[in-house]
Amino acid sequence: MMANLEDSFLADLDDLSDDDNDNLDEDNGDADHMEEDVTGDLADIEAALNYDDLDSVSKLQRTQRYTDIIKKVEDALEKGSDMSNQGMVLEDDPEYQLIVDCNTLSVDIENEIVIIHNFIRDKYRLKFPELESLVHHPIDYARVVKKIGNEVDLTLVDLEGLLPSAVIMVISVTASTTSGKPLSPDILQKTIEACDRALTLDASKKKVLDFVESRMGYIAPNLSAIVGSAVAAKLMGTAGGLTSLAKMPACNVQLLGTKKKNLAGFSTATSQFRVGYIEQTEVFQTTPPALKMRACRLVAAKSTLAARVDSIRGDPSGKQGRAYREEIRKKIEKWQEPPPAKQPKPLPVPDSEPKKKRGGRRLRKMKERYAITDMRKLANRMQFGVPEESSLGDGLGEGYGMLGQAGNGKLRVSVGQSKLAAKVAKKFKDKQYSSGGATSGLTSSLAFTPVQGIDLIDPQADANRLGSGTQSTYFSETGTFSKIKRT
Repeated sequence: MMANLEDSFLADLDDLSDDDNDNLDEDNGDADHMEEDVTGDLADIEAALNYDDLDSVSKLQRTQRYTDIIKKVEDALEKGSDMSNQGMVLEDDPEYQLIVDCNTLSVDIENEIVIIHNFIRDKYRLKFPELESLVHHPIDYARVVKKIGNEVDLTLVDLEGLLPSAVIMVISVTASTTSGKPLSPDILQKTIEACDRALTLDASKKKVLDFVESRMGYIAPNLSAIVGSAVAAKLMGTAGGLTSLAKMPACNVQLLGTKKKNLAGFSTATSQFRVGYIEQTEVFQTTPPALKMRACRLVAAKSTLAARVDSIRGDPSGKQGRAYREEIRKKIEKWQEPPPAKQPKPLPVPDSEPKKKRGGRRLRKMKERYAITDMRKLANRMQFGVPEESSLGDGLGEGYGMLGQAGNGKLRVSVGQSKLAAKVAKKFKDKQYSSGGATSGLTSSLAFTPVQGIDLIDPQADANRLGSGTQSTYFSETGTFSKIKRT
């Protein structure tokens, strides 16, 4: 029986192994096909994008759109501003369309500069790998790479005017301990060409922004009235157009144009807050340092409103923008005003009549409970010319005042009954013993005697018969005068 079970189990295992082998053959076949497809795709991508060739990475300068827009911008800058089309609808004006194209092109130039910066960084990483962490801006990085080249001793390279002095010092110290090696002439030539192309694109971008700036008085008069034409052009170029700027919240407009600051290991305690192109405005520059952050937020908010007015051509004259600027100026002046002086508070006029005070038995009891005692009164008093006794002697410790001086020297004071207690006791006694002519409810007319048993008597008979007060003695009807014999 056991043999049959073992044989059947082994037969089942053989069947499973055969099925697995068939599935593995099919999976291997599919994987081979997928690997061939992926390899073919990667080959196509590598053929289309060769990282060793700069022209396969950067293609913007060879496009017809780039050439046409740059040529139109140069012609417009030479010809000057044309004011004849200001009565036309903004969207139909060819100059406005050129400005929109310039804004789009400036964004494309920015992206192209980033691509070229990555190309330069990958090539120059073999020579100076620490430079990319010290210089973050792509244009500054390209200028520094072009200036250094294959030079090993950076003390022979003049970087003044390209970077701050602190960053130059850090770069010089880092270059003396770098692990990089000089580049080959071929790679160095490609790197220098990429730097030249990045600098050329940056110059073209500045030219486009200059053209947009010269037309900002017509395109965005309200925004230009607040931040100026140069800053308005930079904001529009970075945002991607006037419509995109109008849709952007004020907190993002405040950060347009910010750069990542490299403190080179120094403290961040003195580093300023992050502000973009708005810090170049006249309003920001003339604001005291303590109020610059508030002024930046205010300018960003009003600039957003002005951009929305300009996007719908709400006020072509720029009057609304000038009103916003005047409002900003008044608010900043209001912030700088000193706080009002604290006025001295006069004393209240004294009342001629005494104020109404709470009275009653409860208040009198509370006052008597917390009233100063006779013993404390004596302890607080001192007799002139007589030294007081103290707890430690010789005037040390707590003094006893006049305690023990009036009597036999003992610190004991007779405590008399308080006025409140005496009044309460008298009132209770009167209530208990004087009935006021009424018969008490506990008085009974039955008397128990040992002779007669229960006897009915009048409890008021004796009182009526004897009388009360002086009537029972001097004016009694039954009484007589008594004569006392002298001995």
